[in-house]
Amino acid sequence: MSDIAKRLLSVVIGPNPPDRLDKALARDVPEDAALSRSRIVKLLAEAGVRRAGKVVTDAKAKPAEGQVYEIALVPEVETETAPENIPLTVLWEDEDLIVIDKPAGMVVHPAPGARAGTLVNALLHHCGDTLSGVGGRKRPGIVHRIDKDTTGLLVVAKSDRAHHGLARQFEKHSVNRRYIALVHGVPDVADPRLHGVKGTSFEPGGVLKITTQLARHRTDRQRQAVRFEGGRHAVTRVRVRETYGKPPAVALVECWLETGRTHQIRVHMAHVGHGLVGDKTYGGRRKPPAKALGAEAAAAISGFPRQALHAATLGFTHPVSGRDMAFECPLPHDFQALADLLAALAPNP
Repeated sequence: MSDIAKRLLSVVIGPNPPDRLDKALARDVPEDAALSRSRIVKLLAEAGVRRAGKVVTDAKAKPAEGQVYEIALVPEVETETAPENIPLTVLWEDEDLIVIDKPAGMVVHPAPGARAGTLVNALLHHCGDTLSGVGGRKRPGIVHRIDKDTTGLLVVAKSDRAHHGLARQFEKHSVNRRYIALVHGVPDVADPRLHGVKGTSFEPGGVLKITTQLARHRTDRQRQAVRFEGGRHAVTRVRVRETYGKPPAVALVECWLETGRTHQIRVHMAHVGHGLVGDKTYGGRRKPPAKALGAEAAAAISGFPRQALHAATLGFTHPVSGRDMAFECPLPHDFQALADLLAALAPNP
C-alpha cells in the first residue's frame, strides 16, 4: 500500500495518560476517527504508528503527556471470510449496528474447525454493501460472543464508529446482559453449603453473587477454570425464578453479568455446585433424581442435548445516536418445551 493511499491521523497524548500506549491512544484519538483499542493494537503491530518519524510497535509502552503520534489509516479491504446465505433473526438494524437472536449450533466467529456457517459468514451476506467495515476490513465488529450452543441476543457493529463505542461500553461493564439458565439443584440462600463455597456471597432479595478469577484450565485448554490468584476478575449474579420437583431438584435461574468472560456463567454455576442442565463440559455427569422429578421429567433433562442457557436481555447505549437500547427475546423452542414439561410433570410444591 502506497503512502498516498494512507490517511495520517495525529494524536496528542493528554494529561494523566493510562500506563499503556494502546490504552492512551484509544482514549485520546479523535472521536470521529472511531478507532477501537483492538484496531490500534493491530496498527501498532503492523508498523502503522510513528512518533517523531520512528515506528512504534510496543502496545505496552508507557506514554507521556504531550507526546504526538501519527497513525496511518489504510483503506478497507475485503475480508477473506466468505458471505453465506444463512437465515438470521434480526431484532434491530441500522447503518451502524445489528442486533440478532442467535440460534443454537451457530459459532459466532470463524475459527479452526469452524470456517463456515458462522454468524460472521451470515452477516457478511446479510449486510452486503451496508457494511462499512471495522478495523480496516469490510467485516462485522464482534464486541461480545456467546457459545455455540447458547442461544439469544448479540449486538454486532457494522461500522468502526459503532465498534469503538460498543467496545468501550463492554470494557466499562455498562452493558446489561441477562441470561436464563436451567441448573441442577437450587442455589438457595437457605442452603448452608453455599455459604461455605469460596467466592460466594448473598445480596438482598436472595441474589447469589459469585466473585472469582477465571483463567484457562491448566490441562484442558478448551476449558476455563476458577482461580483466586491470577486470571481475570469475573462476577456473576444469580436469582432463582422457578424450582421443579418434590423436593426441588432443578431450578430455572436468571443470571446477570458484571463482567463477560469466556464460559463465565457455566464455570461459575459449576463452581457453586449447580451446573447447567445439558452442559457436557462443566455440568459433569450429574443425574436428575427421578424420585423428585418423575421418570419422564428426569429423562427429558438427561436427554437435553446442549447447555440450557439463553441470552434473554440486552441493553446498551447506541454508540452513535446516544439512544438507550433494550431488547428481550423469548426462550427458544427446545428450552421452552423442557421448561413447560417440568412445570407440568414436576411442579414446584
